[in-house]
Amino acid sequence: MARLTGTWPVATRRWGCAAAFLLLLLTVQAAQKADFSGDSTAATINHSLTLLQRLQELLQNGNGSDSVLRVRSAASEEPKVFHTHQLLLSLQSEVFESLLRNQSVVTLYEPPETAALFEKFIRYLYCGGVSILLHQAIPMHQLASKYRVWGLQRGVAEYMRTHLASESSQGHVVGWYHYAVRVGDAALQESCLQFLAWNLSAVLGSAEWGSVSVELLLLLLERSDLVLHSELELYTAVEGWLGRRQPEAPVAERVLRAIRYPMIAPSQLFRLQAQSAVLARHRAALQDLLFQAFQFHAASPLHFAKYFDVNCSMFLPRNYLAPSWGSQWVITNPARDDRSTSFQTQLGPSSHDAGKRVTWNVLFSPRWLPVSLRPVYSDSVAGAIQPVRIEDGRPRLVITPAMSSPDFAGVTFQKTVLVGVRQQGRVLVKHAYSFHQSSDEAADFLVHADLQKRTSEYLIDNSLHLHIIIKPVYHSLIKVKK
Repeated sequence: MARLTGTWPVATRRWGCAAAFLLLLLTVQAAQKADFSGDSTAATINHSLTLLQRLQELLQNGNGSDSVLRVRSAASEEPKVFHTHQLLLSLQSEVFESLLRNQSVVTLYEPPETAALFEKFIRYLYCGGVSILLHQAIPMHQLASKYRVWGLQRGVAEYMRTHLASESSQGHVVGWYHYAVRVGDAALQESCLQFLAWNLSAVLGSAEWGSVSVELLLLLLERSDLVLHSELELYTAVEGWLGRRQPEAPVAERVLRAIRYPMIAPSQLFRLQAQSAVLARHRAALQDLLFQAFQFHAASPLHFAKYFDVNCSMFLPRNYLAPSWGSQWVITNPARDDRSTSFQTQLGPSSHDAGKRVTWNVLFSPRWLPVSLRPVYSDSVAGAIQPVRIEDGRPRLVITPAMSSPDFAGVTFQKTVLVGVRQQGRVLVKHAYSFHQSSDEAADFLVHADLQKRTSEYLIDNSLHLHIIIKPVYHSLIKVKK
């Protein structure tokens, strides 16, 4: 909250300056909106950039100033002084309009982070533009929110949503998520969560993993769309997080119980039991889950499903990048023609099916046309065919099993296609398309991508980078006994 000090201004000087600025602004707006009714001799003379330069000079030189802002912070004994103009501040901020209504000198108290950006903030009020860096996004958003400069607030929030992939030494997405929770920005929260989920492997090995809150960690562990190498990789990262954060036992056990132990091979589970200090410390709280995981690997999924409810997240794979779950496919010059490939995956994560494989065929078409757009003969002119443009087609990806087997009983396959893009020098997941066995393709696959352009954001060195993941989903064949 701002603390106010000051003296009464000279009314004539203040309102005289205000009237001059207002007349100037209205004149420019009227010139830009003039309607010349299609007169070919009409022309617009636009000196708006000159006006912005004049406004910036007003701030720098303090010419015609009728108000003073004194910004104090704990980082400096001397306040920063800004000679400003009430009209320009009031046009952008209702808070400044209220503060400057009856006084000309206002003292503001700001934390060091926002005080360091106050000059940029004031410059935005004069010129309508500002340049910020990753570490300046939160304090600038705080200033915009505090002084109710809604345009700047929306602009910084959009900057944050579009710069999640930017590389920084300490990471910033986790911090932005926590900030979004504090200020109640649901859109930014969801954007951060989605980015973290689709690029979790990159986050697990970064400095920001240790700053993840308990609440955020639990939200991530609940998700089945996490993209990472394996469930073991996730357990190892969680073990490191627990070692650094040392939460209370109930919190640690809640986190550990969110790991999907049936997705970890028995040999790896045995090793964890023998070597993991965290698992040994909380063995009593996890014993039922570990026992169930070994039972899952020992019996056939069909037999296991007769006695246990497999319709829960514990038996649902995440988006694992390990070769047994799918395959990467790099399509060079994807706009050229149709392509196809095939690969094999495991039938399921149960060790009972360790030797069973499923072969999958994949067809990619860059310009597939829906039936409604395909050429047809016209009734009006014999033999005439309606013209079809290349751009009318859309990319299509079809994934089908090359075989059928009695082993498929009780299991369906969810297909997930990850699309990798290069952002800020890093290859990251931009989209994830998921569809089930009842459908062989995603209806909206790359519907907004323009693969004809070599500069398309979906292409890396003129290649489309896909990673196809097959996730077996088990179903109970009979009602589980209560």
